Amino acid sequence: LGSCPEEVRRRHIRLHMEGALTARDKVGVQDFVLLDAYTSESAFLDNLRKRFSENLIYTYIGTLLVSVNPYQELGIYTVSQMELYQGVNFFELPPHIYAIADNAYRMMCSELNNHFILISGESGAGKTEASKKILQYFAVTCPMTKSLQIARDRLLLSNPVLEAFGNAKTLRNDNSSRFGKYMDIQFDYKGVPVGGHIISYLIEKSRVVFQNQGERNFHIFYQLLEGGEEELLACLGLERDPQLYKYLSQGHCAKESSINDKNDWKTVSSAFSVIDFTEDDLENLFGIIASVLHLGNICFEENHQGCATVPDTHEIKWISKLLGVHPSILLEALTHRKIEAKTEEVICPLTLELSVYARDAMAKAVYGRTFTWLVNKINSSLVNKDFTKKTVIGLLDIYGFEVFDKNGFEQFCINYCNEKLQQLLIERTLKAEQAEYEMEGIEWEPIQYFNNKIICDLVEERHKGIISILDEECIRPGPATDLSFLEKLEEKVGKHAHFQTRKLAGSKGRKRIGWMEFRLCHYAGEVTYCTKGFLEKNNDLLYRHLKEVLCRSKNRILKECFLVAELENRRRPPTVGTQFKNSLSSLLEILISKEPSYIRCIKPNDRKEPSKFDDLLIRHQIKYLGLMEHLRVRRAGFAYRRKYEHFLQRYKSLCPDTWPHWHGPPAEGVERLIRYIGYTPEEYKLGRTKIFIRFPRTLFATEDAFEFSKHQLGMIFSVLTSVECEMNQLTIRLEAHWRGALARKAAQRRTWAVRTVRKFIKGFINRNKPLCPDNEEFIVFVRKNYILNLRYHVPKNVLDKSWLRPPGILENASDLLRKMCTRNLVRKYCCGITAERKALMQQKVVTSELFRGKKEGYAEVLSQPFANSRIDEGDINPKVLQLISTEKIQYGIPVIKYDRKGFKARQRQLLLTQKAAYVVELARIKQKIEYSTLKGVSTSSLSDGILVIHVSPEDHKQKGDAILRCEHVFEAVTKLVMLLKRGNVVNVVQGSLQFYIRPGKKGTIVFDTGSEEQVYKDKNGQLTVVSGCGGRCVT
Repeated sequence: LGSCPEEVRRRHIRLHMEGALTARDKVGVQDFVLLDAYTSESAFLDNLRKRFSENLIYTYIGTLLVSVNPYQELGIYTVSQMELYQGVNFFELPPHIYAIADNAYRMMCSELNNHFILISGESGAGKTEASKKILQYFAVTCPMTKSLQIARDRLLLSNPVLEAFGNAKTLRNDNSSRFGKYMDIQFDYKGVPVGGHIISYLIEKSRVVFQNQGERNFHIFYQLLEGGEEELLACLGLERDPQLYKYLSQGHCAKESSINDKNDWKTVSSAFSVIDFTEDDLENLFGIIASVLHLGNICFEENHQGCATVPDTHEIKWISKLLGVHPSILLEALTHRKIEAKTEEVICPLTLELSVYARDAMAKAVYGRTFTWLVNKINSSLVNKDFTKKTVIGLLDIYGFEVFDKNGFEQFCINYCNEKLQQLLIERTLKAEQAEYEMEGIEWEPIQYFNNKIICDLVEERHKGIISILDEECIRPGPATDLSFLEKLEEKVGKHAHFQTRKLAGSKGRKRIGWMEFRLCHYAGEVTYCTKGFLEKNNDLLYRHLKEVLCRSKNRILKECFLVAELENRRRPPTVGTQFKNSLSSLLEILISKEPSYIRCIKPNDRKEPSKFDDLLIRHQIKYLGLMEHLRVRRAGFAYRRKYEHFLQRYKSLCPDTWPHWHGPPAEGVERLIRYIGYTPEEYKLGRTKIFIRFPRTLFATEDAFEFSKHQLGMIFSVLTSVECEMNQLTIRLEAHWRGALARKAAQRRTWAVRTVRKFIKGFINRNKPLCPDNEEFIVFVRKNYILNLRYHVPKNVLDKSWLRPPGILENASDLLRKMCTRNLVRKYCCGITAERKALMQQKVVTSELFRGKKEGYAEVLSQPFANSRIDEGDINPKVLQLISTEKIQYGIPVIKYDRKGFKARQRQLLLTQKAAYVVELARIKQKIEYSTLKGVSTSSLSDGILVIHVSPEDHKQKGDAILRCEHVFEAVTKLVMLLKRGNVVNVVQGSLQFYIRPGKKGTIVFDTGSEEQVYKDKNGQLTVVSGCGGRCVT
C-alpha cells in the first residue's frame, strides 16, 4: 500500500513526458537538441515561439535551461510544483527551473562535490527572479530544523536589502540589478542549508550622480523618502518630495506606478532586523544615504578669479552633521585640492567644473564603499560558526552581453566578462560530453568550435592588452585624453584581426565608426565602443583632500570603509579595469572548481507585455547569449540518449519479442527492438548503460509508430460502435426539440417586429409634438442614433470645423456638444506640446521679432523646423574639440567665409558655444569672437544667405568683421541672438552695408537682384551679392 502514491506519481511523470513528444508540432520540442534543423536560427526561434505561445517558458539545450520572461503569473511556482520535481531524474518532467535546482542539489548530496548555477541575460530578462525561485526551492524542499531557520531566513531576506541598494529602474527593467552577484549557499552533510557568502561585482556607481531620461537612482533613496517615518526624515534633514534632490530628479520619473516604494521600505526594514543590523548600524547607514542626497544639492558659483565657491552652506552643515566631519574642512576639500611636493603641501583652489567633479566623485566613492560594507555585513550574518566540511551551491546572477546605440566603459567590462564566461561554458560542455562518451564506451569525435581565447587575450594580456594600455595611459605623465588612448590602441593592437577603428577600417567600415570609437569582434558579433569617459571611469579618482576628510569621519561605517592607512600608502590604487579583471579571474577560479549548471534568460519584448513575442529582439539575444554555438557543440554527436530500462519500457509494444514483457538484460531487449523497427547503423550507438540516437527524426518516427500502435486495440472499436448508436437516437430527439424551439422563436420575433414598426410610424407622424407616449420611443431612437453616429464624425483636430447635422429636436444639445468637443480638442492640443516643440516655437518667436516684414523668405521659414545643429559632433575634428573642450557646442553649421582681402570664398564651419563664436578650418580655429566683444550682426533684406558678424574696432585681437554665407541664415542668426542674450544686435539692411576690413579700414557690400544668384568683387573693389529674381527659401 505504501508504494501506491509513488506509482501514481511516476505514472503522472511519464504522461507529462509522453505528451511533450506527441504534441511537438503544436508546442515544439522541449529540448532544442531534438531539432532536426539544429543549425538554423529560424528553426530555433520558431520552436521558442511555439512554446511561448502555449505559456511554456522553459526549454532545454541538453542540461542548459533557456527561460523566456512571461511578464505574467503562470501558477507554475507552487509548493505542489516543487514537490513534483523533487528527487526526479532530470529529463523525466517538462523543463523547469526547479529541475535545474533539484539536479544540482541531488548531485551535490550524492557525490559530495560543489556546484554552481550561472544565470545570465540582458536587463529585464528575469535573472533576479530566477535566482529568487532557486532560493525559494531550496528553502521549501531542503530538510530543515528550527535552529537553522534563521540562516534560511537571512539567505532569503538578503535579496530585498541588496535589491534596495543595488537595483534601479531603467528603460528596460523596473528592477534592474546594477551589479553582478555571486552567492554561495552552504549545506551540511545532511543537505541542510546552514550559511552563505556573497560577492558583488562592478556596481554602477555613476548612477548615483546621473540617470538617463526615464530612469531612476537606486531604490533605497526613494524608499527612504516615501516610507521613512517623519521623525527619521527630520533627523536626516530630508523632505518627502524626491524632485527636491538633484541626484533623484534627472530621469524625471521619481514616481513610478509599477513600484510601491512604501511597501518595499517595510520589507527592507523588516529584513534589516532579521539580518542582525543594530540601531547604530541603521543610524549610520541612513546618515550616509541622506548625505549623498545633500551632496547632490550643493551648488557652486564662480568668483571673479574663476575659482569655485559655495554661496549657500546649508547642505554642507547637514553633511557635516550626518558624517561627523567639520563643516569648514569639508567645504575646503570640495573647493580646493591638496598637492604634495617633496617637503611641503600646497592648497590650490578648484575651478567650477573640478569642484562639481570632486562632489560627484565623493558621492560615488561613499555609496560604492558603503555597498561593499553592506555586502560584508550580510556575509557576517550568514557565516556558519561550525567549521566542519560543507558543500556549496553557487548562484551567479551576472549581466549578459550588452550592445546599445552608445557603448562605453561599463559595456566594455560587461562584454569582457561574458567572453570569459562563454569560454568556460563551451570548454565545460565539451568536457562533459567527452566524459559521457568515454564512460559509455563510445568513440569521441573531435568538435570544431570558435575558441574566443584570442579575444580574451586582446583585452586582458599583460602589457599588450586593452586594459593594460588603458592603465598605462591613466598613469603616464603629461596630458592623457581619451583620444590619446585611442591613438595608443591603434599603435599597439591596430594589427589585431578582431580590432578596428575609423582610421584602420576600410572605406565601407569607416562610415560606421566615429572618430572616438573602436570596434571589437566578440564571439557574439561586432560591438563598437566610444572611448569618451574611459580614462575618467577607469581612474575613478577621489582627491586626497576629500579622502582625508572621509578617513576622519565619526560615522562608524565610513570609518570602516575609509581607513587611515590608505593615506599613508603613497602607491596609486589599482584602476577599475584592473580590479575588475582580477575579481573576474578569482570568480573563474571559483567556478572552475565546481560542477556547472546554466540558465539563459531571454526578454520577449521591450514593453514588458505578456504574450508578445518580438522576433527581432529575441533573435538578437539568441546571438549574444551564444545559444546557437552551445547547441551546435551539444548536437555535434548524438541528439538523444536514454537509459536502456526507460527506452524499453516505453517502446516495447512495437516489437512482438519485447511485448508484453521482456525477460532478459535491458540492453539485449533494446537491441532486439531497434532491429525489428529498422534502425540503420548510422542512426544509433549502444553504450554500456544507454542508447544514443543521432538524429531527432529517428526518435520522432519511433514515437509516431508508438502512438499509432496504441490506437489498434479492438475493444476501442466495439465501445465506439455502441456509443455511436446511442448518440444517433439522442441526435434525432434533440433535432425535433430544436426545430420546435426555432419555430416558436421565429413567430415571437415576427409579432414583435409588427408592433415595433407600427410604433415607429406613429412616432414619425407625431415627431414635432411635445413628448408623449405616441412619439416617445421614436424620439429616444432618433437621439440615440444621432449620438452613436456622431462618435464617428467627431472633429480630429482644432482646425477641423465639420460637424454632423442634427435633427431639429436636438439642435440645442448638438451646439452644447460641439462647444465641449472644441474645448477638449484645444486642451489636448495645449497639453500635447512637448518641451522640445515649445523651445522650437520660442526660437520662431525670436525669428519673427528679427525678420518679420524685413527680409524675403521669412514666410517660408515659419513652416520649417529649426535643427539643433547642422553639424554632427563626429564631423568636427577631434583636435578642435580638444581646443574648446571647456565649452559645450550649442550649434554648428557649414559656412562659406569671404576673405576681407579679395573676397575669396573659403569652406569653413561656424561653431557657437555659450561664450563665443568660432570660425573653424579643419583642425584650426581661424577666428574666435567672444560675445562680449561682438558689436552686431547684419544681413540684407533680400533672399541671399549673407551674414556679417561685426566686432568692436577697438579690439585689436580681432582681424576684422566676419563675412559668412550659409544655407540657413534665419536659423543661424536666431541661434546666435539667443546665445548673446542681448537685444537690438541684428540689423537688416537694404542696398548696402559697411564693415571693417581691419581696425581703421572699412569695406562695402552691395546687395542687388538679378536673373541668377552671384557673389563677386566689382570694379570698385566692393563685394556685390546678387539674389535671384524668384527668391530662394533660406531657413
